[in-house]
Formats: sequence, structure tokens, C-alpha cells
Amino acid sequence: MTTDMINGAIGADPLAGKSLRHFFERDAIEVARDLLGCHLMVNGAGGRISETEAYYPDDEASHSFRGPTKRNGAMYGRPGNVYIYRIYGMYWCLNFVCTPGSAVLIRALEPETGLPVMMERRGTDVLTQLCSGPGKLCQALGIDIAINDRTLDQPPYAISPSAPVPVVSGKRIGITKNAEAPWRFGIQGSRYVSKPFR
Repeated sequence: MTTDMINGAIGADPLAGKSLRHFFERDAIEVARDLLGCHLMVNGAGGRISETEAYYPDDEASHSFRGPTKRNGAMYGRPGNVYIYRIYGMYWCLNFVCTPGSAVLIRALEPETGLPVMMERRGTDVLTQLCSGPGKLCQALGIDIAINDRTLDQPPYAISPSAPVPVVSGKRIGITKNAEAPWRFGIQGSRYVSKPFR
């Protein structure tokens, strides 16, 4: 995704239709990096994406590693499709599909809009704690399986592109397989990440 595509042809308008497909129909690492700084809205609450993680079909840590199943079917949807799953039996995680079977986990967000409802859902008014991790992010934005398997240009979602931001990368966290892959990305210097980059 070139700077001209982000700032010129797309501008600040939400990605939709062809622009959504063009943004996501790329390598998951490229998408994970370019998602940083993008503005995500879910039912009037949201902010700037500050941390992401890339996953591939041939990646042992990916839900698509063993092929399509009922649980991971949304990972094989169109580019820009939403894939939601639960971890530890209690926390939802939000992912965006790139090419079939590859996706980007949205790990953290800098909250900007709908702060009162996010604070109520999370039970805290500390901004850096509202969306500092995949489960916290989904709780703050009211995300659960009911809004799985739909593209980001369909309600309740909206995502708008960003100009390039300084990016830092590191090992993925919270996984045991292929954990050494340096496919976690964040906005350099951001306080709104799940864990510091080292």
C-alpha cells in the first residue's frame, strides 16, 4: 500500500468495497504494519490501531494451520472479513482477513471515541488500560461472536486508513508455537500497547 493510495485515492474516508479489498488482499505482514494508525470504529466506539500481529496458513500458531473448520471459517472469507474467536473460554479476539487463511490480530487500540461507554464496559477510566490487549479491546468495543464473519465495510464496523506511522516489531506473545516469529507490530513510542516492545 503506497502513501499515495492511503492519502490520495482513499483519503480519510472509510475503506469500503474495492478500496477495502485492495488494502487487505496482500501479505499479512504488510497489512499488519499498514493497519497501525488506522481508525477502527465499532458501534460508535473506537480509536487508532496501535498494535497488531500477523498470522499465515502455514504458521503452526494460526487457527488456519490445519485447514478450514466450522470455527475458523471466517478466516477464509473475503479480504477485509472479520474473524472473531474466544480464548481461555472468556475473552474475544478480533482479526482481519488478508488473503484466504491469513489474518491480522488486532492487539491494541488508542481509544479516542465513545470513551464513556468503553470505560463502563471495562470498569476503568485509565485510558492506557481500556484497549491494551486483544481481550480488553473486544470488551471495550462490545465485540463478540454475534458480529463475526462480516466485512469491515458492514455495520457495526468502519475502518479508515492512516498516513504511515513509525513502526516497531518484535516476537509474538501469548502463543507457544512459532513464538519466535517477529510478526508483532506497534506504533513506535505508543503507550497504548499490550506489552512494551524490546
